Amino acid sequence: MTTALHKARLETVVQAVIDTGARTVLDLGCGAGDLILSLANVPQISRLTGLDIDLEALRDLRARLQSLPPEAQAKIQIAHASMTVGHPNLRHYDCACLVETIEHLPLADINRLERAIFHDMRPRHVIVTTPNADYNPVLGVPAHRFRHPGHHFEWGRARFSAWADGVASRSGYNVSRHDIAGVHPVLGGASQMAAFQRA
Repeated sequence: MTTALHKARLETVVQAVIDTGARTVLDLGCGAGDLILSLANVPQISRLTGLDIDLEALRDLRARLQSLPPEAQAKIQIAHASMTVGHPNLRHYDCACLVETIEHLPLADINRLERAIFHDMRPRHVIVTTPNADYNPVLGVPAHRFRHPGHHFEWGRARFSAWADGVASRSGYNVSRHDIAGVHPVLGGASQMAAFQRA
């Protein structure tokens, strides 16, 4: 929603990735690469792969990568592909990140996403963030609207928790949940994060 929220979200996810100890990272729905650029200079990361179906966003990302030092560029790969389809060459990554992407999928694709990531690719860690619909009144978002016209849904904390718990139990992962940015004592954070770890 805001630059401050976006910055807080990226900082939270970058720290979560570092805390996993991951050396290989997938950014699913990478867009123009804000997370990739934030992770590119993290010393522990040796391979960073971004995936998106938006060719224009990937072109923007490739242009932005030119600003990185050669050693950072060398560990980044970009692919034009869907994150709802399993990719054998993307198996065995340490961590996969989905930052404010699931809400851009039709609800009918959420089960395909779960199968592709948690049953086919099976990274050791998966970090998912999504808007917290409970917080929308604080942002002045009317009840009949979403924060962004490209969103197909926005979940409150109870619905997101139920989804995350279900995914974890079906897939053999443990999960913890965290609020992100502007935490309200009743409504939670502006965004919410689920951090999965393969059991």
